[in-house]
Order: sequence, then C-alpha cells, then structure tokens
Amino acid sequence: MIRHVVMWELHDPARAGEFRDALATCASLVDGQRGYELAVKSDALPATVDVCLIATFDDADALRRYQQHPAHQAMSARIAPLRRQRHVLDFVIDGAPRAR
Repeated sequence: MIRHVVMWELHDPARAGEFRDALATCASLVDGQRGYELAVKSDALPATVDVCLIATFDDADALRRYQQHPAHQAMSARIAPLRRQRHVLDFVIDGAPRAR
C-alpha cells in the first residue's frame, strides 16, 4: 500500500475550509483508493501548514490514476492560486507493526 501525504501553506489561512472542501471532492475517485483524511490547522495547536491530506492507495498505479484523474486535475488547478507552499511525501506501508 502507498500512503500519500500532502500539506499546504495557504496565502490566506482563513480560506482553509474552502480549500479542504475542494479537496473533499476527490475522496473516492478511483479503484484502489482506500482512505482519504483531511485536516485543517487548529488555532489552539501549533502548526506550520494550514491543510493536510492523508490518503491511502493499494499501489503506485492507483495513486497515479488518482493524480491523473480529470476531476483531480481540475480541482488542483482550481485551488493552486490559494496555496503558497505544497509539500508531498509518498511512502510504502509495509504492514509491519510500528515501533512506538
């Protein structure tokens, strides 16, 4: 499985809810998309980004289909002007228990 983590810093943090709502339209676009979590920075907690996406895919091919899906591409183009910075980390989930 592949975990896809994307974090954004916005030009105007007050638009984080609008940004999150746009991302939510891509919650189940392709077969092999298993999880899709969105978070917006809380004023009560420290953070260096405004919005975060954590998505899970069966494999790299499912992630590629998601990224190339027309709805995803249209949404990305729509929200691009709102973002100041974007950070991405894709990694393999091996199923082994994690150390705490």
